[in-house]
Amino acid sequence: VGDIAAHARPLALADAQSHPNFAYRPETGEEIFHSLVGVPIIRGGRVIGVVVVQNKSQRHYTEEEIETLETVAMVLAELVSTGDLISRDELAPVDGNAILPVRLEGVRLTGGIAIGVAVMHEPQIVVQKLVAEDPQIEMERLRDALGQMRRSLDEMFEAHDLAFGGEHRDVLETYRMFAEDAGWTARITEAIQSGLTAEAAVQKVHEDTRVRMSQVSDPYLRERLHDLEDIANRLMQHLVRGDVTRSTAASTDLPDNVVLVCRSLGPTELLDYDRRRLRGLVLEEGSPTMHVAILARALDIPMVGRVKDALQRIGSLDPIIVDGDNGQIFVRPSDDIIDTFADSQKVRAARLADYVAMRDLPAVTRCGQSVRLMLNAGLMADLPQLEVTGADGIGLYRTEMPFMSRAQLPDVTVQTALYSRILDLADGKPVVFRTLDVGSDKLLPYWESSQEDNPAMGWRSIRITLDRPALLRSQLRALIRAGVDRELHIMFPMISEVHEFDRAKAILEMELKRLQDREGKGPERLRIGTMLEVPALAWQLPALLKRVDFVSIGSNDLTQFLFAIDRGNPRISERYDVLSPAMLNFLRRVAYDCRKAGIPLSVCGEMAGRPLEAMALLGVGVRSLSMSAPSIGPVKAMVRSVFLPALEDYMSGLYALPDHSLREYLRAFALDHGVLI
Repeated sequence: VGDIAAHARPLALADAQSHPNFAYRPETGEEIFHSLVGVPIIRGGRVIGVVVVQNKSQRHYTEEEIETLETVAMVLAELVSTGDLISRDELAPVDGNAILPVRLEGVRLTGGIAIGVAVMHEPQIVVQKLVAEDPQIEMERLRDALGQMRRSLDEMFEAHDLAFGGEHRDVLETYRMFAEDAGWTARITEAIQSGLTAEAAVQKVHEDTRVRMSQVSDPYLRERLHDLEDIANRLMQHLVRGDVTRSTAASTDLPDNVVLVCRSLGPTELLDYDRRRLRGLVLEEGSPTMHVAILARALDIPMVGRVKDALQRIGSLDPIIVDGDNGQIFVRPSDDIIDTFADSQKVRAARLADYVAMRDLPAVTRCGQSVRLMLNAGLMADLPQLEVTGADGIGLYRTEMPFMSRAQLPDVTVQTALYSRILDLADGKPVVFRTLDVGSDKLLPYWESSQEDNPAMGWRSIRITLDRPALLRSQLRALIRAGVDRELHIMFPMISEVHEFDRAKAILEMELKRLQDREGKGPERLRIGTMLEVPALAWQLPALLKRVDFVSIGSNDLTQFLFAIDRGNPRISERYDVLSPAMLNFLRRVAYDCRKAGIPLSVCGEMAGRPLEAMALLGVGVRSLSMSAPSIGPVKAMVRSVFLPALEDYMSGLYALPDHSLREYLRAFALDHGVLI
């Protein structure tokens, strides 16, 4: 009941006592009841109560029954508001009565629960003087500030408890690379030479960067550029205040349980704060792939992003709860809500201990079926997670980052060194390199911008590299060189027809022959595959499967194209469920055709990293999943608890249903069969 009130949404359970938030109260006598359905009573956007129905037998409540109960709750809310059910005196707040919390919705960046008080992060520095009196003096100020900043970064990285080992180490090294980027410094220098002060020049370059960020639709790549914003803010501090090492907010006397609230945050800004006092993070911006989210995961700090108007709706020193698992914030919560989340913290700690314990255990179902669990990556900083999580390899390595972060096109030598380093860090585990996936929605800084009405379906990805074959040839040449005497996996993105794959494969084979003819060497084993994210390709599967060594379904783009939705449009991005009959039937057909042809199939994207959705993927026949590092533990727990014959038999009765979503059916199966979702 507390869970329903806290999350303001219905809950239906066939066996309520098995729910992790079940609390036994002997005085209620409810041990004789098994199933439960409850809905919140909401008035004026606030939860004022919960209406609950329980049953002695284990049963599933239908959507129609839940809707009926919601109608009852609406009537009860009206009766309460008019005083017909409960008098206004009883509703009036008095000492000892809990004040209902303000609940804010966001996006999960780092899982976990934090309970503390809100502290506002220091706002950006405002430039007071724009025009320089003497550009030479401004150049000297810039050089001094850059030197101070780089020294302070070195000291911070070495002195902090994050200095050694793990994913975060490579993140900080990448961050240091941004701070020493010659192209960035050159752009600031050019701005000073045009007559701006050092501060104004940094601000101009910063704003130019934000314009570029706003034109990039891929959140992963957009957050890589976000690090330059953090560097710019830190450089501004050194220009304005001299040799500073900490921001104002971080250097003040802080409470012991800080929840930091800010518009955005960079890696070094996070490290400014005392880890012993920092409990959680709330951002108005952000995505799971931003560097500060990677560091927050390394530090086990719960983090929620994209919380609209957080700085306006949360007051300084307000009691606050960060529910990182569900992407929610509770401001000024009641004692009951705090107690509920404190209990959840204990449950989560026990689960995390279970995930760590199963790190070296195989991902094998109860019926003995092995499942490959792979990582999605895009930076060398992601590679240490192979060891941390026990993943089987890298199922998707996005190669766009070196192209996005440089002022000019990286040549074959630079790319070869990068790909070799990635394969070295993988230490023999497979790495699937996806070729360049850019376009007008993922801009390269040295390409002329071209506006398109619908960039997601426009000139992008393999369409660009086939139109500019020299670009594809140079990347494939670098990959082949990096893969000499090793197993190499190369995957082409956004293939819409077999003809496109044939053209891309021909270029690859030409580069392979070139290396063999000139140097007499090549990869020990070359595996060539394709992303299946454009639905049209599914209708050419028989021909495609004769040409490929593996297929990987990109669930994010496939969902967008299959349902004709814009993932960036909040009005419709959540309208369709990936666990719909249409999506699952599509996936089942592809899985069947691949299995029949003996071609390995994997799924990468958000769908693969969520235990319930991953269970459905196993049910349709997928046996390889690629996901972000934090998802490995929960998905492995699901895999080890599922009995596939029962799941497949159950799902066979769902495919023909006309329902909008099969989610609740699948959730009911998991609860009834003890599948850990």
